Amino acid sequence: MACGERDDGRRGFERGVPSAGVVYATRGLVESLLRSAAEADPDEVSIAISVTPAADLPDADLPPETPVFTHFYMPEAGGSVNFVFGVELGTPAGQTQGRFVSHPNGELRVRQTDDFKELVFVAVPPWDTDSVAVFDRRSNEQPLELLDVEPPEEFPE
Repeated sequence: MACGERDDGRRGFERGVPSAGVVYATRGLVESLLRSAAEADPDEVSIAISVTPAADLPDADLPPETPVFTHFYMPEAGGSVNFVFGVELGTPAGQTQGRFVSHPNGELRVRQTDDFKELVFVAVPPWDTDSVAVFDRRSNEQPLELLDVEPPEEFPE
């Protein structure tokens, strides 16, 4: 899995996500997403998530081009426009490589009704790190490794 600049200048996966490979995410990101799922329970959540190259994470002991999921975009941002027009303004277009979804009913799998991205993180109760799985577009589970590193701070331009 290589992360880099695409022809259009966006950060993302250069050749898609291979069918076998470790998916890396910061522990802080996953714990924040799980808190959001627990707070929304019994409702489901769907949150866009994005990667940072390991080169930008000084404490990550990974090859520099390795993508690490580090950030999420609040689903409430632009909610009324999204409701009326179906446009998700809270997420920069084309800049997220993953999606986090919660399944309060306990189904730890990707469903046809889930929003799809290159990778889908699915969480179920009891909303802990043992109840999260990652799936590719073909619904194949991918190994997940949580990293105890801090992502770089990002500020809106």
